[in-house]
Amino acid sequence: MRDTVFKDVIGSEDELRFLLGTPSRTAANKVIYKLDRHCREFIGKSPIVFLSTADSSGSCDTSPRGDAPGFVHILDEQSFVIPERPGNKRMDSLLNILSNPHIGLLFIIPGLEETLRINGRAKIIRDTDILKKMTAHSKIPILGIAVEVEECYIHCAKALKRSKLWNSFEWLDKKELPKPSQILADHVNLPDLDSKKIESALQESYAKRLY
Repeated sequence: MRDTVFKDVIGSEDELRFLLGTPSRTAANKVIYKLDRHCREFIGKSPIVFLSTADSSGSCDTSPRGDAPGFVHILDEQSFVIPERPGNKRMDSLLNILSNPHIGLLFIIPGLEETLRINGRAKIIRDTDILKKMTAHSKIPILGIAVEVEECYIHCAKALKRSKLWNSFEWLDKKELPKPSQILADHVNLPDLDSKKIESALQESYAKRLY
């Protein structure tokens, strides 16, 4: 990051505390260290989770995983497994996990503004007996991301309230939405791949290779 862009940078926790204060008793004490019945229920009703990982040098990545509610398999109060469905084969999250097991997760339930945060350690597994339990559309996942829970806590609703995420009246008209196929075409910047070809390839992938 260029040092010349920002002129007033916070450099210590003391500066942060002076500006923002300290957490309330509720916020300071809300962390638990296992999956209680509330966490299990939340995970079981969530159709999507965002994974944050980093490689051994600290370079970060965030990636979603989603399926029908209940797609995450809970083994016990300390561990669960996320099925690895077919993707684009970049494997950013998986490669990060191989070099750095630390992982942060954000579970979301549509219509609910509070979210569930879980921090822990991850590993990539291919235990057939576990993976079979996450079969979808007659397809057994080849791999799973196993997470050992270290922290769990509910995240307040302020960000989702400010964004009005679940208020469909605030959503852009479809004509105003960014066009992923055009973005990809411009970013890939290959002479034989225009937005129409990429759009066709995307739709084929969505139709034939979700599982």
